[in-house]
Amino acid sequence: MKCCVVTLGCQMNQSDSERIRSVIEKYGYEMTDSEEAADLIGIVACSVRQKAIDKVYSKIAKWNRWKNERPLVTFVSGCILPADEVKFLKLFDLVFRMNELPDLPKMLQQCGVATEFSVRNPVADIERHDERTDFWQVDPTYSSDFEAFVPIQNGCDKFCSFCAVPYTRGREVSRLSGDILQEVQKLIDRDVKSITLLGQNVNSYGLDKKGEEISFAELLRKIGELGKASGKGLWVYFTSPHPRDMTRDVIEAIADYECLAKQIHLPVQSGDEKLLRKMNRNHSIEDYLKIVDDIRELLPTATIFTDIIVGFTGETDEQLENTAKLMLGVKFNMAYIAKYSPRVGARSARWEDDITPQQKSERLARLTEVLKRTSLEHNESMIGKKYKVLVERVDPRKEGAVQARTEGKLPVRITDAPEDLVGTFQTVEITRASELSLTGRLVA
Repeated sequence: MKCCVVTLGCQMNQSDSERIRSVIEKYGYEMTDSEEAADLIGIVACSVRQKAIDKVYSKIAKWNRWKNERPLVTFVSGCILPADEVKFLKLFDLVFRMNELPDLPKMLQQCGVATEFSVRNPVADIERHDERTDFWQVDPTYSSDFEAFVPIQNGCDKFCSFCAVPYTRGREVSRLSGDILQEVQKLIDRDVKSITLLGQNVNSYGLDKKGEEISFAELLRKIGELGKASGKGLWVYFTSPHPRDMTRDVIEAIADYECLAKQIHLPVQSGDEKLLRKMNRNHSIEDYLKIVDDIRELLPTATIFTDIIVGFTGETDEQLENTAKLMLGVKFNMAYIAKYSPRVGARSARWEDDITPQQKSERLARLTEVLKRTSLEHNESMIGKKYKVLVERVDPRKEGAVQARTEGKLPVRITDAPEDLVGTFQTVEITRASELSLTGRLVA
């Protein structure tokens, strides 16, 4: 019996998939990447973007046609809007939320799926804390030997007008710090090189449990102590923070520990004050720039990434230029720029989407040119200097080369490098810089 799990969306969905795979493997299935070879096929969906939801409908239409030819059971989970969930109930054999993951074996039995392991619940012995977060007690089947995602927080209380996450993930809830630290220690013991702490608003960690849990800065310090005590090479990242909760003590914690990576992903979404209020971001440009100043002061080598939306309802040319000015001032190393698309459930879906597709494309191109300019300026300053990198994969485009990333998550192609370097730290000298990437050679 084989199972295939398709993952869409963000790193949180990837983390969810690792826990789903773990439960299914314990139930007796062998995992496969081939949909055609699978007897059980699932998808971890993302209702946040329409394109991702369109892909879900395309997949299930194909899978349901296969049912005419062979036995097949399908399921869907992940980040799902209530309206999409109702539709999915008519298309999939199983629809479950992540907090129901410990009961997945029981659901499979009710669908008539039985294996030699199905006489018992493979997750029945997990310690139950909170029905909203019990799925975190499932040990994941990590998809990499050297990189891992560790969820620390789920849900969102910010209610940005363009975002559906509060309706797909629910309100903010923090994972027990003891469980987080235990998982991080296990990963360190396994010699994992890169750990990313995950949450929809990762730096709001502990705010829902004031007096009961430590703060995000305190959590980082405890993780920093684990990394320091291990004496091993390790980079710890987190994503995504919200500027509203980004405090100086978080940046101070990163500065104090070598293993806490000097890379900050800080979504701004727009550089215009009026548009930020319309987006219900609850931070000003002044607030944002104060955080950037703190980063530049305390973490002078840090790279700064961001998220930006173009073509939001009512956005003017002047407001777009305000975003361009912000980008030029901050000099982002990377910006994930997305064209606005309404999502049912988000407040902005009730407003007229009055920016044409052509205008959105033009505005994305405008900001992409700004990003290329600031990124190239930084990358060229790295030429001739040596950096520690983590080799991530064999380069599919160039034989005898591998792809790596610096501590600041800047991509580096290393030429004349053997494949067995994947998963290891190496030192490279940067030999060439382009707008969004680097090339380097190994330093003995």
